[in-house]
Amino acid sequence: MLESVAAAEASVGSARTMPSGVLRIAAPASFGRMHLVPALADFMAEYPNLRVDLRLSDAMVDLVEGGIDVAIRNAKLLDSSLIARKLATDRRIVCAAPSYLEKYGTPESPRDLEQHRCLHLSGLDTWELAEGTGAVRIKTSGVLRADNGEVVRDACVAGLGIAQSSAWCVYEQLASGELVEILTDYPSVSDTSIWAVYPSSRLLALKVKAFVDFLAGFYGEPPYWEVTTPNHQSPGSGAKIGQ
Repeated sequence: MLESVAAAEASVGSARTMPSGVLRIAAPASFGRMHLVPALADFMAEYPNLRVDLRLSDAMVDLVEGGIDVAIRNAKLLDSSLIARKLATDRRIVCAAPSYLEKYGTPESPRDLEQHRCLHLSGLDTWELAEGTGAVRIKTSGVLRADNGEVVRDACVAGLGIAQSSAWCVYEQLASGELVEILTDYPSVSDTSIWAVYPSSRLLALKVKAFVDFLAGFYGEPPYWEVTTPNHQSPGSGAKIGQ
């Protein structure tokens, strides 16, 4: 009841012009560390009366039970009781380190991936890529599986295999040349979006609106990780396949 009263007061512009209090945020671990924490300095400088309670976890938390004001999610939204605002596109790419491609060759089609060493984010060992007017599903052979995207990315940089990753996770490594994007003619059909979500049972508090508006502007359109992600072509040929 107290939260409902606070939200109602915060939603009335004449009652409160600057958001204040505690803003409880939930976000995926890797995305939160890479793209949420860096935004907080400017956000909190703009809204000095706010305090942030940030919870980073890849587990899907119940916003109402957890008392979360707003959550960042980069998966398909299944809960129709949540109100969502799209912040950015979550584009997935296939990439590898130059050292891997020099040793094992570059796959030239999605089906070539079946003969390559691949790195998996837990639960994502089947990759679906566009091919012509349709799509092809590839059950890749994994040499490493991890429940954290940054671990998969770092293993890919080390040359352990080919990974499918979100552009926001690997954009710095693509820009530096530590990773190169491959199979650029076969984009992922599993692209999703990055959303800010909050419970529909609550009035939109000023602090939530301020945060969501700020993030949308901070990421930009297209988001900054796409602007700084070059469209790398893979070195080497597709002739060599490794075990």
